[in-house]
Amino acid sequence: MISIERQQGLLLAISERLEKKITVYAVGGTAMMFLGLKDSTLDIDLVFENKNEKNSFKEAIISLGYKEFDAKIVYGGRANRPEMLTLGDERFDLFVKEVIDFIFSENMQKRAGQTHQFGNNLILKIADPHDIILMKCATDRIKDLDDARNIINGREIDWKLIIEEAKNQIKLGKVRAVFDLGCFVEKLEKEFKMTALKKIVDEIWDLVSEEAEEKKQERR
Repeated sequence: MISIERQQGLLLAISERLEKKITVYAVGGTAMMFLGLKDSTLDIDLVFENKNEKNSFKEAIISLGYKEFDAKIVYGGRANRPEMLTLGDERFDLFVKEVIDFIFSENMQKRAGQTHQFGNNLILKIADPHDIILMKCATDRIKDLDDARNIINGREIDWKLIIEEAKNQIKLGKVRAVFDLGCFVEKLEKEFKMTALKKIVDEIWDLVSEEAEEKKQERR
């Protein structure tokens, strides 16, 4: 597990090895730690705006002794898997623009209101809690349901905002992302008996059904 102190130290060490300033978005457990929603994480999940910045960051990690790791072991054959680097039980997951089926949209970038700077060259923006839930749905690992429940219990969630982002993902061509969101929220509802989520699940499935019907009409 990576503690808050260890994470801060790693990010500062990486900044010192970067040749120019880059901006990266923290999602997953990394973002939750900055938001005070958990005190450790299994991996540091980051989203980059372009491959060049991701590659610069990756080189800095490698210089600290991290080795490349086969993402298929964790994510199987899913599209837009991250590049993964490990050292002992610590791991970095590096995404570029897309997190599996989701696009880290302009709206998500704008909602990342908390910003931290490490050294001279690393600016870290922290994803909004709503978007952390969406990204948790995209990765859908064993621990992600627990993390989503902790976010919901620890913050006031505006589900209308999540529905609006679901609509935005459909506009961006990511219907599968919204399908994954429906499955994830449905699991939350059933696993943790969050009955208030039933209405949200229905709204998400309505979006998926409407899009499927539109595609069906277009093919006629």
